[in-house]
Amino acid sequence: MLLPIITYPDPSLKKIAIPITEFDDSIRDLAESMLETMYVSNGVGLAAPQVGRSTRLIVIDPDHYNSEKNPRVFINPEIELIGENIVSENEGCLSVPLNYRADIPRNNKIKVKYQNILGEIKEEIFEGFPAIIIQHEVDHLDGKLFIDKISRLKRSLYESKVKKWIKNGGLE
Repeated sequence: MLLPIITYPDPSLKKIAIPITEFDDSIRDLAESMLETMYVSNGVGLAAPQVGRSTRLIVIDPDHYNSEKNPRVFINPEIELIGENIVSENEGCLSVPLNYRADIPRNNKIKVKYQNILGEIKEEIFEGFPAIIIQHEVDHLDGKLFIDKISRLKRSLYESKVKKWIKNGGLE
């Protein structure tokens, strides 16, 4: 089932998501719907708050742009930054309208402790593009967008464009 994607400046995107404690069919259904929504929207990651659910669940597929499918589900993910600081070039987000993109500081290697769809605790190391996607999506769980990491001037210019876009009924 496709889910509507919440977009900036919706205040729900600023809320900290709640940990998942019950691993039932509703969580599996949500993860499946999020993956379907992500694929249809041509994304590589999606966090539950982006579809109006304040739960600590993210889905990613770093191979989606390569026409392959390698979906991953992370519940209650916790990140440890273990790599070098790099710049994630041209980062975008399904919740940030007007296809805005920016260079964002990220780590190139992370350790992720999470639960799978069955509630089992797992730990993995990710590098490169998958590490960037996971950091981006976990930011959503903490009520942060990538535009929170850009300069004040760039943010101000972007917000002016969004206000105009909203005033015009969401049409560019």
